[in-house]
Amino acid sequence: MTTKIEKICQLPCWSGLVNPEPLGGGITNHNFTVKDKNGKYVVRFGDDIPVHHVMRFNELAASRAAYEAGVSPEVIYATQGIMVLRFIEGKCFDEAAVRKPANLEKIIPLIRKAHREIPKFLRGPSLVFWVFHVIRDYAATLKDKQSRMLGEIPWLLESAEHLEQAVGQVEMVFGHNDLLAANFIDDGKRLWLFDWDYAGFNSPLFDLGGLVSNSELDTTVEKSVLETYYEKPITDELTMKYEAMKCASLLRETMWSMVSEIYSDIDFDFKKYTEQNLRKYKLELRAFQKSEIQK
Repeated sequence: MTTKIEKICQLPCWSGLVNPEPLGGGITNHNFTVKDKNGKYVVRFGDDIPVHHVMRFNELAASRAAYEAGVSPEVIYATQGIMVLRFIEGKCFDEAAVRKPANLEKIIPLIRKAHREIPKFLRGPSLVFWVFHVIRDYAATLKDKQSRMLGEIPWLLESAEHLEQAVGQVEMVFGHNDLLAANFIDDGKRLWLFDWDYAGFNSPLFDLGGLVSNSELDTTVEKSVLETYYEKPITDELTMKYEAMKCASLLRETMWSMVSEIYSDIDFDFKKYTEQNLRKYKLELRAFQKSEIQK
């Protein structure tokens, strides 16, 4: 059986012999770095993951369009289950880095640029990422597989239905839909956004809510995040929609982890990740319900 290392070495895109090295950090893909005579690259291994709505044709199209839009590194080569990107010398953000005001000043315009510019370069069919459909599908998958979290599913679905009603009609943009801190890289001159596994048309509120919840931004910062993104004062109606979508982003991350406990072969403590995100969701949901009563 051909190993991943052997497959990488056999790719026709290299100039000279290569010695791939594993790159840690991914919890959806197996990643490697490769140097050849022309530069340094990241090789991403990943098949379709239907239970997570990840389709690699979509990731590839989004990655290419994101490069053309000036948001992401260049795709050098792609074949079935493998994508080669130009390596960016820089520092991946962690949650603390995202929370720094100076970094947020760069992050929000980058997100806005991705949302509005990527569709201008996107080719071929594209997916829609509607978080409430994803949540319902995750629930069905967890029931089918008799998840250890089966007892939680009824109230999670009930809360998701209420959140979907609160979100209501939305503006559509091209979303990244997985704004974890580590998906931002600062090369010292500019910021890059990568990892388009879950890309698809969506409400901008999902990315904004995901950014805030994933990196645990202080609630006092949220109004500034929204006003910076929209470049105008924010109405109470939009604030409520945002708060509902922020809750939904946390629920999606929680249920993503529940499903990953069953299906993923990545060496990662998904059970712990599930528990962490479920606690965060419960806290955020209570805060949203309280704000509804006050309104």
